Amino acid sequence: MTTAILSALPEEQAGLVHALAHPQRITRAGRSFWRGELHGRSVVLALSGIGKVAAATTATALVEHFGVARIVFTGVAGGLGDGVNVGDVVVAQSYLQHDMDASPLFPRWELPGYARAVLECDAPLSALLLIAARDCLIGGSGHFSSQSEVRSVHQGLIASGDRFVSSAQESQRLRDALRAAGHEVLAVEMEGAAVAQVCLDYNVPFAAMRTISDRADDTAHVDFPQFIQTVASRYAEHIVGKLLQLL
Repeated sequence: MTTAILSALPEEQAGLVHALAHPQRITRAGRSFWRGELHGRSVVLALSGIGKVAAATTATALVEHFGVARIVFTGVAGGLGDGVNVGDVVVAQSYLQHDMDASPLFPRWELPGYARAVLECDAPLSALLLIAARDCLIGGSGHFSSQSEVRSVHQGLIASGDRFVSSAQESQRLRDALRAAGHEVLAVEMEGAAVAQVCLDYNVPFAAMRTISDRADDTAHVDFPQFIQTVASRYAEHIVGKLLQLL
């Protein structure tokens, strides 16, 4: 059984590609996929691309061409929920497209044809990802024990949309609107909900984790490249490695 590891940015996959045993590079749909083994498990590594359409195309290629048994997404996100701070990790319990609005034909955020707004991630796979994240960040693994501040791991709803949320006003407006509809969102990004929808269509288990790089406010662009290099890339490498050992 092959596990697909999707990452949003090249920096997050650099360590994983380097550690790949028997690597084989394959080009499909204009994208590069790396097939090989990590921790004794068959894997395919790929970059999702930015935005929902690019991510859906990549996920579809993973299912149709590579026949993967599960898809795991790593990436960064803006924190929206209370207590979700920079450097924390959010493991997705479910996803919602915050820019989906087919009203008045359908209620706001509902996916036409699906009769729902929220797409659940695979519970068993997400539970293992949560264990892996907690072990690496706050458990006994010691990977990040040198950090002066203990980070937190959260699990809950993540919202995706084809817009980089980068102002405090927009962030608050989005959070308030979703909360009023009963959706308590923890983080916002640009790809995960599309991958969740593809996985639902193909009945492929899906799990995702997002490292919080900013608070989706007016400072969202500050030191982003440095954060990816020093924090998010290490999180991705170690947490994915731990997850593969748990499978």
